[in-house]
Amino acid sequence: MTSIISLLIILATGLVVYAIIKSNPVKPQPLPVPSGVPYEPTLPDSAPALHWSDGGRFMVELMNESRYQPTLQALAGAHGDSAAAAPYVATLMPDDRNAYENEAVAVFIEGRMVGYLSQKASIKFRELLRKKEAAGQLSTVDAQVRGGALWQGKRLQYIVALDVEPLEK
Repeated sequence: MTSIISLLIILATGLVVYAIIKSNPVKPQPLPVPSGVPYEPTLPDSAPALHWSDGGRFMVELMNESRYQPTLQALAGAHGDSAAAAPYVATLMPDDRNAYENEAVAVFIEGRMVGYLSQKASIKFRELLRKKEAAGQLSTVDAQVRGGALWQGKRLQYIVALDVEPLEK
């Protein structure tokens, strides 16, 4: 008798599991349709907490993305056939809303987005911010927009170099 009851319980449990699987209560949600516009953070109006300097060495370069080249060219200005080295003050913003990188640090010059620190540099920079008790806050650094020289009839890419201690060791 107990074996018949056990068999009925197993059969009933199997039917319940089968019904749950067939009804699929957790249907996969469709992925959002890409908007065609790349993600770009907005710079808040708050004042920077710190200004970084490494004595004018400009050893840290941003990741180079083609979508920022027109902005960098405009910042470099007209410089003929020679390479540009236009001086600026850059604003560094920890970007906690970046869906592609959780430790991202966005860089702005004159309120315009010019790129990101590399992943390793971003992690190291955020550690420096925490040590200075300025985690998540804006900071500034002297910057140079370099590049754009003519080579074999073509204009070379522009880069942004920051005057902050080397962040990738």
